[in-house]
Amino acid sequence: MRLYVAGKNDTFETIAKQYQIDVELLRMANSHIMHHHTSFAGATIQIPDGSEGDTSSTLFSCPPIDPTPYLNNWIPLVSLPQMAETEYDVLIIGSGIGGGAALWRLCEHWSSTNMKIGVIEKGGLLLQTHAWNVPTLNSSRAARLFANPAISTPIGLTLPQFSGAREVYSLGGRTQFWGAVTPRLQPHEIADWPISPEELTAYYNIAESVMSVSNGYSKDSSMTGTVLHRLWANGFSEAVNSPLAVNLNPTKYGEIVSSAVFSSIDFFAKALNTAPFDLAVNACATRIVTEGNRVIGVQAANPDKQSFFLRAKSVILAASALQAPRLLLHSGIPGRAIGHYLTNHSMVVTNGTINTASFPEVQGTLAILLPSTSRYHFQVQIQGPEPYYHYHDMYKGLQNDWMLNFFGGFGNVESRFENEVYLDYTCKDEYGVPGIGVNFSYSAKDQAIIEQIKANIPIIAQAAGIQLTGPIGRTDLCLLPPGYDFHESGTCRMGDDPSTSAANRYGQIHGISGLYVAGNSVLPSIGAANPTLTAAAMAIRTADYLSDNIRIRQ
Repeated sequence: MRLYVAGKNDTFETIAKQYQIDVELLRMANSHIMHHHTSFAGATIQIPDGSEGDTSSTLFSCPPIDPTPYLNNWIPLVSLPQMAETEYDVLIIGSGIGGGAALWRLCEHWSSTNMKIGVIEKGGLLLQTHAWNVPTLNSSRAARLFANPAISTPIGLTLPQFSGAREVYSLGGRTQFWGAVTPRLQPHEIADWPISPEELTAYYNIAESVMSVSNGYSKDSSMTGTVLHRLWANGFSEAVNSPLAVNLNPTKYGEIVSSAVFSSIDFFAKALNTAPFDLAVNACATRIVTEGNRVIGVQAANPDKQSFFLRAKSVILAASALQAPRLLLHSGIPGRAIGHYLTNHSMVVTNGTINTASFPEVQGTLAILLPSTSRYHFQVQIQGPEPYYHYHDMYKGLQNDWMLNFFGGFGNVESRFENEVYLDYTCKDEYGVPGIGVNFSYSAKDQAIIEQIKANIPIIAQAAGIQLTGPIGRTDLCLLPPGYDFHESGTCRMGDDPSTSAANRYGQIHGISGLYVAGNSVLPSIGAANPTLTAAAMAIRTADYLSDNIRIRQ
């Protein structure tokens, strides 16, 4: 490119003619000259190279740059052989609510450090978010996807006493399909816990914040508001607008809010944007390895049955309440309470219709929770209408009578030693790990609470203006099989006494340094409340304790 000092009578036209180049090309090369058709004597003019009409010579020539290394999936993955080359400060087994919450919290603590975190998940990649967030999955299709045995394994088929149990082996686990109802345990439900209500409240606050828990899902819905006022007027003052883990913030300022309903995958996203970690899927933990009274790593296998030893200074076992004790027992981890105190909720359901002809607009959705009280040890949820409790791209016409989506009660179940998960050596999985057996029954006290639910649901329905129809068109109620609530817990329960608990108050297995449990399995009791929020809060607390201990050791 040449330079030319303009004379008194020069214009772009005269200079372009002199150098036999296109006038527009000259103007593009001298965009700093504002008055294109007037004289600009004394100005330095850039004369571009190239013939008339050829504008390419004014542009820099550079090859496109592809970002590398390439991603092969929607979340960065590593292989088990790669993980076997690293010693991890913390290795997390499982990616459900306990594993996700612990991972996020550790990444928050270690964002400016070189601490190494690894996660292994037995399953693969199924959904990138909660099923409700997927536009092609309305309530019916999401339910049919979850029920597919290839998606949720019906392990209860081989467990006669816990026949309703199902598990999801994929990143995010069952949180890809959970109902997102997130109540706190009531004060009377944690009276025997080894931690104070004040400390649990602090961790509830953290969990609710990161999981976007609020009662705003059905806020300003006349369907919810009218039914709540009916319940309050008829003696059910404890009824509330149901708290749900749903992010109601709009997309704005360039921040995309695409995962409205929370799943553990959101914990992984938040962690990924905070600190590095390694994640391997289709990686089945087959044994926890200890040396003396300290954990030193995990043996894990890939689908080709190749086994790898993953070294770790600390391990967080965040598998389900059925699978966590299985791995501990198979690994020879001592503990009288491991696998015992299996707890769930008795689940009594019915259905009904509600007439909304007199309701003001906007009808919206119905999401009501009646928490347990010191008198009634059960919780009732009322949800609807069907199929619009959640929906995408559907026309919602006006009608007077609506079927509910869910109407049922969760009963408190005693934590009893005889309710247990044990190893069944008569069957082994493809990796040689024994299967599980379950001994489970409802006590006389549990049965009394079931009868309470059966007696009170019709009263609640009448107070709410709901006409009962029964679960399949009948007017009666039914008790679902144990395990169908998907709230199993307690099999690695925390406590101060090693004879009645598997882990201490921070989730560390008694007598084994560096080995922790997280998720529903560590909860000593769950009252009548959905346990997911509490499991997240306790996993965050365990991550805080572990991080503080590592800092002290260093």
